[in-house]
Amino acid sequence: MTHLTHFNQTGDAHMVDVGQKAVTERIAICCGHIEMQADTLALIINGTHKKGDVLSIARIAGIMASKKTADLIPLCHPLPITHVDIHFEIETTGSRVTCTSTVKTQGKTGVEIEAFTATQIALLTIYDMCKAVDRGMVIQSVRLTQKSGGKSGHWTPPTANE
Repeated sequence: MTHLTHFNQTGDAHMVDVGQKAVTERIAICCGHIEMQADTLALIINGTHKKGDVLSIARIAGIMASKKTADLIPLCHPLPITHVDIHFEIETTGSRVTCTSTVKTQGKTGVEIEAFTATQIALLTIYDMCKAVDRGMVIQSVRLTQKSGGKSGHWTPPTANE
């Protein structure tokens, strides 16, 4: 791709016309993590946080956010999302929680932005729930790890040797 699709020939922002594209299964996977103090992670692991089950609430927030992406990103198409999976992995060594979001649809455009939104809102929800005990948490490395469907097919990030 040699041009930005959200700008027309005169340089004005516009919503891309996907009307002629084929309907295919579209899948996007995005991940990122939040680093925190070991004591904060212990509250999450032990389920002793005063606000409740942090990861369950963050999972619901991520799912809800993926469905609202078109309301947040101006040129994003509203999509009929068919599945959202939010998976958390606790890493005690690095004192962090990694979030992986998988979003699927049958449609004419991809769900990468929905997967990004799900991941970032899930991580932000963890921050919101834990900020009273740890304001220094850091959300980072949010990135697309895989996408499939549509004319461009399957994509994964290039490896370090490529």
